[in-house]
Amino acid sequence: MADHNRDSAGLRYVYPVVSRRAGGVSVGINLNTNNACNWRCIYCQVPDLTLGAAPPVDLALLEQELRGFLHELLRGDFMRCRVPEGMRRISDIALSGNGEPTSAGEFAQVIELVARLEQELHLPGDLKLILITNGSLIHRENVQQGLRRMAQHNGEVWFKLDRASADGMRRINGTNIGMGKVRENLAAAIRLCPAWLQTCWFALDGAPPDKQGEDGYLDFLAGLLRDNIKPQGVLLYTLARPSHQPEASRLAALSAQQLEMFAGRIRTLGLETKVSP
Repeated sequence: MADHNRDSAGLRYVYPVVSRRAGGVSVGINLNTNNACNWRCIYCQVPDLTLGAAPPVDLALLEQELRGFLHELLRGDFMRCRVPEGMRRISDIALSGNGEPTSAGEFAQVIELVARLEQELHLPGDLKLILITNGSLIHRENVQQGLRRMAQHNGEVWFKLDRASADGMRRINGTNIGMGKVRENLAAAIRLCPAWLQTCWFALDGAPPDKQGEDGYLDFLAGLLRDNIKPQGVLLYTLARPSHQPEASRLAALSAQQLEMFAGRIRTLGLETKVSP
């Protein structure tokens, strides 16, 4: 099973992904059930994406779904029936979904709920709690509260940085955020919880990012490191599934060789870089 459809379990908030990269089952939590996000990345795979925030979260329903699904993974036949042998383990719980998860007003309460269930159900101590975020709302107190709690539960922030210029972010992510604010938000995330940069590198209109784009990205990282702002590393990947945005026909995946060449340049800065073609 490699189904990333967030309705695949028939639940509102919880969905499973069998992840070869993680070597097990990633339990996804989708707080943006209205397909709303405050950015519009041109490679986004969410259909009918709208500008906005997550709707109010039904915490009781989320707890019911998450408890029930984790119980099924631990004691039911989901693993035996739907997961290849050798991958029958829970690798992580990931807040991702159809928009920016930190836009949920209940974000800190969701993290607290997940942490409580991890303890109650005696989940493995090495289980990761992952937040996949564009980082734009890190300044909010409820988000920072949630990140502090994540750090106590083997948490990781995967902070989106697809390009390192204001023009690049407008073109790729559909946001007018400035690089100074990105830097500020990233520094805050790193202070609160271990954080990786997650970067989608792909061709647009037949051309991969040019040397200027690569150099700008590397300069941004070098500036962070000079000021002792140290992410765990970089998660570098390319397009794996079709975009549902109007630009879809203009996008193309890069080869493993192209990704590795850029990864090699990032590694010269001393940052661990994981490549997913």
